[in-house]
Amino acid sequence: MGLKDSFGHSGATPAHSPVLRASVQGLRDRPHAKVLIIGGGINGVGTFRDLALQGVDVALVERGDYCQGASGASSHMIHGGIRYLENGEFRLVRESVVERNRLLRIAPHYVKPLQTTIPIFSTFSGVLSAPLRFLTHKQQGKPKERGAFLIKLGLSMYDSFSRDGGTVPRHQFRGRKRALAELPHLHPGIKYAATYFDASVHNPERLTLDVLQDGEKAGRGSGQPASATARASNYLALHSLGGAATQSGTTVQLRDELTGELFDFTADVIVNTTGAWVDLTNEAMGAASAFMGGTKGSHIVLDHPVLLEACKGREIFFEHTDGRIVLIYPMGDRVLVGTTDVDADMTQDAVCTDEEIEYFFNLIGHVFPDITVQREQIVYTFSGVRPLPRHDATQPGFVSRDYRIERRTPAAGAPGAGTAVVLSLVGGKWTTFRALAEHMANDVLAELGMERKVSTAKLAIGGGAGFPEDEAGIQKWIKAHMSAGRDAERTAALLTRYGTRAQDVIGYLDRGPDRLLHSTRELSVRELEFMAEHEQIGHLADVLIRRTSLAFRGLVTGELLNEVASVLAVPLGWDAAARTAEIRLAQHVLERFHRVQIHSLVE
Repeated sequence: MGLKDSFGHSGATPAHSPVLRASVQGLRDRPHAKVLIIGGGINGVGTFRDLALQGVDVALVERGDYCQGASGASSHMIHGGIRYLENGEFRLVRESVVERNRLLRIAPHYVKPLQTTIPIFSTFSGVLSAPLRFLTHKQQGKPKERGAFLIKLGLSMYDSFSRDGGTVPRHQFRGRKRALAELPHLHPGIKYAATYFDASVHNPERLTLDVLQDGEKAGRGSGQPASATARASNYLALHSLGGAATQSGTTVQLRDELTGELFDFTADVIVNTTGAWVDLTNEAMGAASAFMGGTKGSHIVLDHPVLLEACKGREIFFEHTDGRIVLIYPMGDRVLVGTTDVDADMTQDAVCTDEEIEYFFNLIGHVFPDITVQREQIVYTFSGVRPLPRHDATQPGFVSRDYRIERRTPAAGAPGAGTAVVLSLVGGKWTTFRALAEHMANDVLAELGMERKVSTAKLAIGGGAGFPEDEAGIQKWIKAHMSAGRDAERTAALLTRYGTRAQDVIGYLDRGPDRLLHSTRELSVRELEFMAEHEQIGHLADVLIRRTSLAFRGLVTGELLNEVASVLAVPLGWDAAARTAEIRLAQHVLERFHRVQIHSLVE
């Protein structure tokens, strides 16, 4: 995550865990790796998996929790990025479409087809201004809405990128009458509606965890943490360059954010995937850079049955009056609305502001004028800083979403500097993480003088291996894994959360007495114990925000906080004071960063 975590501070989290974490111990027992990756978002984790599959001795450290930064604050879309065509980013769009289609095949448990509709209010608007936007990457004068002609042209190009190996249908245009028949709540002033398919990822945090566990599995050694050639730990931060340099590598000092303990670690190649914090991380390693210029994006999640019904299961994707491309996106029984794109102040926490909320309400009214939204219908908000390149005078919406890899070495003479190469990732987006990781891994292999052994292009990710191909297959899987104490609803929830890895979870659940929590039917005591043992839980908030969707859907209560903390206290070694601290910390995180008010908090 870089040098400041989303708990809102740059120092340690409460140092209260007496349990020696195996993930940290494995790094301390053998404090060297050929490659050290700093940053546990999807791109860092993807690179970790790829290198582990090549047999590289690789370690990854993440200051906060995995997928806690920008990776966890995405619009939950896996998409080609039709709007990037206007920026002339044809290579990125082509790669994104190919990777979208690939993820539908290799991660079908989390990545699903997403029908998307664009409401269109004019025919030829924007035709004259589009070339200027293309050439200058700036809005010329007052924003002119893109009309049907431009959208049709863009979608035709988009379809062409998907011809080779694509599985999604081609786009369709509807006139006003037919469009309103399909989506009657749309603004009656529309002239057309264009519908095409992209993809969604409802569980980006769990997909990131699957990718990480694939890497750990590929590098598993004799069973002892230190013997593994692929080791990773969250809540372990780069503190500074370390002590004495090794003959061929660089020494950095790592800090356990749960205990405050420091130790040295050496590596021959360092990969910096800390997103918007890349420059700050490089500065800490004596390899100063000025690569980044991130922009903040916020979202809100609504419990709004009328708006949910109005979307008819489709994402509504359109251009707002200020020229910003925005979305209204049904997710289960909630509606996601986003996103903003403003220059980020890296000295401030990324939180959704009142002004952004008003912007979201306004954009909803732009396409659904008869639907009213109230603030009390917001159940969750989230914000992140996109890891975009420094863009100076270029307007945020026109900044490239492509990526590049920069090569640096630590400053000569600095303590611990050594000879390690530092490869910094600038940019990158969720959809292309597999291709980006392949690119980064190839650069690392070149530095090490090694050859690629395995391609990840067709390799199933985690619980996507053997995932049922259709609803009939899903129902068959559920029926086969039910038991006397686990009904179809509970079994289906496990399959949704873990993909086919749910089979391992079910085996764990069945090895001891279990019961559902009193505060929710979505978790059981033994499932929480499984998470504590196998998913590197550092804080109570990790379970609520990233291992489940309970916070996202507005389902966290004081009773839930207390019950989950009580169950986790045993495997994580929390005493009464630590348990209270975790409840208070979770409450703070939810209120400060997600606008979730927890009532009836009892201890």
